[in-house]
Parts: sequence; structure tokens; C-alpha cells
Amino acid sequence: MKATLAFDIYGTLIDTHGVIDALTPYFDDHAHAFSAAWRAKQLEYSFRRGLMQSAVPFSQCTREALSFCLASYGKSLSEPQVDDLMAVYGKLPAFDDAERALAALSPNSACWAFSNGEQSAIDQLMAVSGLNTYLRGAVSVEPVASFKPNPAVYHHFNQQTQSEPANTFLISGNPFDVIGAHNVGWQTIWVQRDRRQVFDVWGASPTYTVSQLSDIIDII
Repeated sequence: MKATLAFDIYGTLIDTHGVIDALTPYFDDHAHAFSAAWRAKQLEYSFRRGLMQSAVPFSQCTREALSFCLASYGKSLSEPQVDDLMAVYGKLPAFDDAERALAALSPNSACWAFSNGEQSAIDQLMAVSGLNTYLRGAVSVEPVASFKPNPAVYHHFNQQTQSEPANTFLISGNPFDVIGAHNVGWQTIWVQRDRRQVFDVWGASPTYTVSQLSDIIDII
């Protein structure tokens, strides 16, 4: 049986810090720090929405996180400027290793994208990046009205792809996502691009840890 590979999108296939160039005119040398804060708050808002059972589109979490970060930096942008920054999320770049890995893995494995993003947003990202060429499709958590790491969203993925948990690999650069997949019996591959990043000490370790997506070719 072919393995089913569930590739997280934001932070795994797609570089969320691809927004830094757009932030630089407003924040100069602080653009990278702002980008990191925006991403962290975006995830925090999705976690909080999931716990409250008050899901909204992931893009709303992203916009609300941007508004918070702007306020925390004491920065005021016009609505068109905010819209422009949000639009960047629709065309973020793929990591340099993404296409090579998917091209090598897709002939022998069922490769899918799996994301908190709305279906329309992730379809657009995969098309703009050209990665959809190597994917069976993209699965959004949107129909579940929750976000990773809620167990329901991983079950949703298995239902949509007609796959079995034990034969499903989550590939993600996000430790919370890896732990969520481990919790429902999936195998997991953590993409630790930054050696300084620490995995959560929860007693749940990744099945494999790699430093880049192309390393997975030797595992699957």
C-alpha cells in the first residue's frame, strides 16, 4: 500500500516569512521580527478559536493577528495597505526544497497538501507555486470548523483521502502539528529547518526529524 503523505502548507511547503519584503518599507530592520510576531499571533488566534468552538476563516485569524501586531508596534496603516499585506499571503513563495521533494515522492506515494487555510486560499497557493502538479489534491480543515491540532481535522483528512492513520505521514515544520498528528496515530516527520528550534517536551517525539524536505526522499 502506498504511503499517504500529508504536507502542511504554511511553514512547511510555503515560506510564511516570504512577506518580509512587503513589510520592510514599514518596519525596516524590524521586518523579520514583525513577521515572526504576526505568524505567532496568527497561530495563537487559531488555537483560541478552536478551543472556543468559534471558528472563523483562517484568513480572518491572519488579518486580526496583523491588526494586533500593528497596534503593538504602534504602527498605523491604511485599509488598502493592510489589504496589500494580506494579498501577499495569497502568493507566498514555496521553500526551495519543496518542488524537488514532491517531484521525487509523488510517483510512489499519495502526496496531499493539508492546511488550516481555506480551500480557495490553499488551492491558489499551490497553483501559484506550481506544487499542485505533484499533489493528489489539497485538504482544508474548513469543513470541520476547527483548526489543527484538533483531532477532528486529522480524522477529516483520512476521510477525505480514504487513507488509514497508521499509513499516513504528516510532514510539518510546526511542532504543534506534529504532536497533533501523533495523537491520532499518524507517523510524523518534523522539518526542523532551524537547528535552534526546540521541539515541545510533551513525551511525543516525531517519527523522523529532517532538516529539509528533500531528506524525506530517503525515508519514504
